[in-house]
Amino acid sequence: MVAEEWGWDEAVVGATTDDPEALAREIQARVHAETGLTCAVGIGETRLQAKTATGFAKPGGIARLTRATWLATMGDKPVTALWGIGERTAARLAEAGIRTVTELAHADHHDLAARFGPTIGPNLRLLALGGHAAPIDGQPHVPRSRSRELTYERDLTDRSEIESQVAALAVEVTDSVVAEGRRVTHVAVKVRTSTSFTRSRIRKLREPTIDPAVVSTVARGMLDRFEPHRPIRLLGVRVVLES
Repeated sequence: MVAEEWGWDEAVVGATTDDPEALAREIQARVHAETGLTCAVGIGETRLQAKTATGFAKPGGIARLTRATWLATMGDKPVTALWGIGERTAARLAEAGIRTVTELAHADHHDLAARFGPTIGPNLRLLALGGHAAPIDGQPHVPRSRSRELTYERDLTDRSEIESQVAALAVEVTDSVVAEGRRVTHVAVKVRTSTSFTRSRIRKLREPTIDPAVVSTVARGMLDRFEPHRPIRLLGVRVVLES
């Protein structure tokens, strides 16, 4: 077996077995024995099938998708049910008359290439067909970004306090990545208002840095890119790391 780590709570395992459900139960038992936690396991012939099946398996169950069952299960769902397709891409697909997974699976890949580019367009159709069966990479997971956010018990309205909070988050998250020998290339700020309206903005640095003061200054300056005078319930800072 080869394990590909996706995050602290998610991984994909590559294995050849005649009884994948039995293997899934073994994995669940081992996770529970070592951590005391339950987990859902999705089985598939591709990463996309396995990840999608995991959604059906939650909480704590086992589910399976294959090439043969993929469209029967996913075909009538909106394209946003596919991992990697968001609302913006869905809106552009809708302009082409494509709204469901089946419609995308049967779309003309030449037309998709013309609309989205020669790589992204055909890949969207591949997602609708269940994804690509690429080999599992067993290399250790190296995070591409790190974030820190806080939800406040009372709404923040004072600009100086908001800047102070963003600065503190920026310094905290930067210190954590610098301690691991990483450098920051981009800074993103997330703001959620008292009405749950959420927006994020990101900026590329002139050059990679390990200086928390630089990240803090950029993060504070990015507050000007949000609508002023709205009570803020949550603030977050994310840094993208040099690969």
